[in-house]
Amino acid sequence: MLRSFAVGYERFCRVVLMIAVTHVAFLVHTLMGVVVIGLFPSISATYTTYRTWWLDEDHSWSIRQTWTVFHRAWKDELAGANRFGWPQALLWLLLIFDYWVVNFHDAGTLGYASAGILLIGMVLYGLFCSLSWAMRANFNESGWWIARMTLQMVIARPLCSLSLTALVILTVCAWMTWPGLVPAFGVALPVFFVIMAVGKFGKVPGMVRPTEDAKPRLRLQTTGTADK
Repeated sequence: MLRSFAVGYERFCRVVLMIAVTHVAFLVHTLMGVVVIGLFPSISATYTTYRTWWLDEDHSWSIRQTWTVFHRAWKDELAGANRFGWPQALLWLLLIFDYWVVNFHDAGTLGYASAGILLIGMVLYGLFCSLSWAMRANFNESGWWIARMTLQMVIARPLCSLSLTALVILTVCAWMTWPGLVPAFGVALPVFFVIMAVGKFGKVPGMVRPTEDAKPRLRLQTTGTADK
């Protein structure tokens, strides 16, 4: 029993270390791109790093291995991630502004109802965005293809959508309750759980961890557009 506990604790510590290194890499690479250019490639690289770790048979990643995977993914995504991320960011700004207008200004009953609808819309949009970056890390396709695939996933994988919706809500609540989580792990922590949820419940080709019997067949399947 003690041996099993020690092995499990070691694995847990290695996962925490990988998340912490990914968070530091996220901050450094975002600053390398002067935030405006580096932010979305860093988000994309975070998803790609976790996807790569998820599919790796050996989860005992070193600091150097985590950093190397992140850096390579960041360089590859400098252009594509910005084209994919900035339209999402602009829509986020519009939703947040609309919510601020209807929630913090006296507009009567209609204003409160509109604020509730907007809040639900923001949660659903958060679900879409978190899932879309996971799809983009997995499929080497255009932005419109990723958007369509994400919408299909939201409808066709209700368990995955439900878990991601709960994750979005819990993340916001956790950040508000324990503000120290933000400087300690930033977005690296929720993104890790997003990849775990998609990997377990999404049934996405190329993100399903192979069993011993399915490994040869899955390697053939993931040599196409599913590998990025």
